[in-house]
Amino acid sequence: MSGPLAGIRIIEIAGIGPGPFCGMMLADHGAEVIRVDRPGGQALLGDPASDLLNRSRKSVCIDLKRPEGIAAARRLIGSADGLIEGFRPGVMERLGLGPDTLIADNPKLVYGRMTGWGQDGPYAQAAGHDLNYIALSGVLHACGRAGDKPTPPINLLGDFGGGGMMLAFGMVAALLSASKTGEGQVVDCAMTDGSALLATMIWSLRANGRWSDMRGTNLLDTGAHFYDCYETADGQFISIAPVEPQFYRDLLMRLGLAADPDFASQNDPRRWPALKDRLEALFLTRTRAEWCELLEHTDACFAPVLSMDEAPLHPHNQQRETFVSVEGIVQPAPAPRYSRTKTAPPTPLVQSTGQVQSILSGMGFAADELERLRAEGIIT
Repeated sequence: MSGPLAGIRIIEIAGIGPGPFCGMMLADHGAEVIRVDRPGGQALLGDPASDLLNRSRKSVCIDLKRPEGIAAARRLIGSADGLIEGFRPGVMERLGLGPDTLIADNPKLVYGRMTGWGQDGPYAQAAGHDLNYIALSGVLHACGRAGDKPTPPINLLGDFGGGGMMLAFGMVAALLSASKTGEGQVVDCAMTDGSALLATMIWSLRANGRWSDMRGTNLLDTGAHFYDCYETADGQFISIAPVEPQFYRDLLMRLGLAADPDFASQNDPRRWPALKDRLEALFLTRTRAEWCELLEHTDACFAPVLSMDEAPLHPHNQQRETFVSVEGIVQPAPAPRYSRTKTAPPTPLVQSTGQVQSILSGMGFAADELERLRAEGIIT
């Protein structure tokens, strides 16, 4: 493996969404991530090997409902630097794979726990999904346009930004601590906590009297005329975001509005609705391509709104290789970039009998032992 996490081994108990995203991040950056799947388990997104969140991993199937499977998993985890799991609180303990047991086996183990509500609290045992978690953290209330209901921002804030990415950061922080102290620990990552943390800047604006609880009326939530998306003559969309006064002046100059007194007061919220109406009418007079010709590569803080089909084809993304194609599947490349410990291109999840044999034999399982476990359906 290549990347800054080369030499780190992580065991991932198979799950959905944020847990696999955390595993993907760690694997993208060089960690050896071994995914423990259930024999015959059904993947939410179809074939696990074609699920991009599972990329750059090895996989072993272990039956965790049988004592022999638990024993095999403990041996596997005993060889690892870290573990990530996404069950409800208490499930791993009931399986015999709780943190007290596994850290006793392996004192340097970093035990990552990914949940929506956290390991404790009144909601801890309730089912939920991203939308529920960001609703409780206060973030969802802020998303949407004035006078409308909250708009779910796909499942990016809870599952991925406040979940999987937060757990990946917590895992690396705890792994650094373990490398210095020789002591592992539990990383309790809750999407309610993580999504709340992502909104720290908004809480700061609120504390300074610069953010209202009325969604769609603020600087960064489509309230301001200079921070929004606008439709163009061909039914496409563009984005403008010149928050700083000098960039706002640049936009006005390029739009022919520099001398218009109506636009002189950039930060007067009372004038924003009327100014937005004027910009809506103006941007409808040209196509997206025409606005790109006028505003791209300037200080007007402009970009076209690209579809997922279009984004990989844009010259900027192509030059930076923001997207890659692996076995014909277009996907985002690992990020961020490193000057020395460069990351390897992603690869599909590896699932094969030979792979399982190689992984487990390398951890001390004898050939006859593996044959017996396979014959009994403990591993596949």
